[in-house]
Amino acid sequence: MEITFSLDEISNVAELIVAAQPNKIILFNGEMGAGKTTFIKQLCKTLGVAEATSSPTFSLVNEYQTTDNQIVYHFDFYRLKKETEALDMGVDDYLYSGNWCFIEWAENIASLIPETHSTITIEVLSDGKRLLKLN
Repeated sequence: MEITFSLDEISNVAELIVAAQPNKIILFNGEMGAGKTTFIKQLCKTLGVAEATSSPTFSLVNEYQTTDNQIVYHFDFYRLKKETEALDMGVDDYLYSGNWCFIEWAENIASLIPETHSTITIEVLSDGKRLLKLN
């Protein structure tokens, strides 16, 4: 699936992604500033997270609960130096929990990612719109 959108259409795009029923583990790729965190925030809202969401750059993971008691984990492994740091925080427990796991900078824990996952790549186009690819 490929979608080109402007930021004011992000809500509709998040609804399309959830409706596509991707795997609950989703890796997010894109350059710094492409909108990965912004899109994850919208996905959380679409799934029913009512609380404010933020980037887990320093905490590595944020946990949210939806209005229908689903759990959503948002990871940001940008600052990770070694995969063992993720193992030390118990990343396997999160990844195999059956809950939503949104992962930024997954390449920093590449060998720990379950085989069954989806990938969203976001690219900034020259007109400021985003190109989103879901695999």
